[in-house]
Amino acid sequence: MSDFDLDLRTVEEHIGDELDLEGGIVLDVLDGTTPPRERLETLDEGNVLVLCVEGDVNELAAGFARDVRESGGNLVHFRGFLVVTPPGVDVDTSRL
Repeated sequence: MSDFDLDLRTVEEHIGDELDLEGGIVLDVLDGTTPPRERLETLDEGNVLVLCVEGDVNELAAGFARDVRESGGNLVHFRGFLVVTPPGVDVDTSRL
């Protein structure tokens, strides 16, 4: 037998901590009428943004995209929508 010791009770106690997600999914339109700061505040609250893009996605997201990436968040443009996630929430695009 090895000297490996695994305390499953301690692991179980901490699993719930790792999965505590706050926020939700916010559906909105990306058309230039919402200030970039408001988008960032929504992400800071732990929300995921699903934005219907009405115009040029690069121009419309320019005010917040860099801040999202630098903070560890994600931006994924898919079929006319921009999915924007806060840090710690990944978007799996492997099935596309």
